[in-house]
Amino acid sequence: MSGRVGDLSRQQQEALARFQENLQDLLPTLPKADDYFFLRWLRARNFDLQKSEDMLRKHVEFRKQLDLDNILAWQPSEVIRLYDSGGLCGYDYEGCPAWFDIIGTLDPKGLLLSASKQDLIRKRVKALELLMHECEQQTQKLGRKIETMLIVFDMEGLSLRHLWKPAVEVYQQFFAILEANYPETVKNLIIVRAPKLFPVAFNLVKSFMGEETRKKIVILGDNWKQELTKFISPDQLPVEFGGTMTDPDGNPKCLTKINYGGEVPRSYYLREQVRMQYEHKVTVGRGSSQQVENEILFPGCVLRWQFASDGGDIGFGVFLKTKIAERQRAGDMTEVLPSQRYNAHMVPEDGSLTCLKAGVYVLRFDNTYSLIHAKKISYTVEVLLPDKASEEKLQGLSAKRPSAAQ
Repeated sequence: MSGRVGDLSRQQQEALARFQENLQDLLPTLPKADDYFFLRWLRARNFDLQKSEDMLRKHVEFRKQLDLDNILAWQPSEVIRLYDSGGLCGYDYEGCPAWFDIIGTLDPKGLLLSASKQDLIRKRVKALELLMHECEQQTQKLGRKIETMLIVFDMEGLSLRHLWKPAVEVYQQFFAILEANYPETVKNLIIVRAPKLFPVAFNLVKSFMGEETRKKIVILGDNWKQELTKFISPDQLPVEFGGTMTDPDGNPKCLTKINYGGEVPRSYYLREQVRMQYEHKVTVGRGSSQQVENEILFPGCVLRWQFASDGGDIGFGVFLKTKIAERQRAGDMTEVLPSQRYNAHMVPEDGSLTCLKAGVYVLRFDNTYSLIHAKKISYTVEVLLPDKASEEKLQGLSAKRPSAAQ
């Protein structure tokens, strides 16, 4: 099969020739540098030669830094192999490989306390390289060019623990790497079993995706199993996902191909905490308390916080104000998260809650029980908003429920 590409305008053919000429010095370091390869970078930057060249040169640096030529031989640590979910399983109707990313059963905190963030990201880059390698194999096998992949995100079980900041950062970085180093390779990102929290999670990562990638996102509704077979033939799809494929022992989840993660045993933990950067510092005097107010404009937002104390433990609770203009005592507000004492001087605390009502939410640091010691608190608090478009899409899908059952 030749590396030539049809269907290009004359201008595009000229741009391709010039692009390859400008990059002669890189050719020895590039794997499989055929016309298709160069066109991906040109398309990603709308045939702007300078931007495409900058992008590709940065990718070559990235390849060196992560030693991508040897990454398929790299083995991550045991805890990542056993507990980081996902896997390559089956092909779509055109022969493009499909990767399944299982979110709900992932224990993000356990993984990040047991392995480095770099290794978790490197493992995802290895998956991308594996998919590229698989496209190459399929090209040889089918005698036509295969250069895109599908990723199915199974969101069942997505919860507030998956919105923990260090965990979200791994996915943000993954999408940033995908955009910068694997242009024009995503055919579809398919979301199945998305819970109510999905629009908030999606809003945290969407700015790391290019517009073209965002256009390729498909959110499936209640009859997702049926819908999925429009993308992937049933014999290429595990029974768990509505197909007919099983493991040799008949397991419907295809565990030999897809890892479902799970709770990381504490015996793997290398540390008790992940280093945090805090945005604010405040001193809570002896016998007093400090209130941090956050206005929530509509239900469905998530309040996320992290804090550490210096000088001893600290009380912490979340309240909803009943009168807006004035400061209120804890007893006069509605308790949303009961106040309790945390050993945040030993292990930083983090948490989040879904705000069911609009209003002013108060994070209260309580040092009233300590008559001798003031406490220094370092904290970050954020309001996470849902992505409106995907929220409307999910509402639209659930509104169709009765007809789906008819």
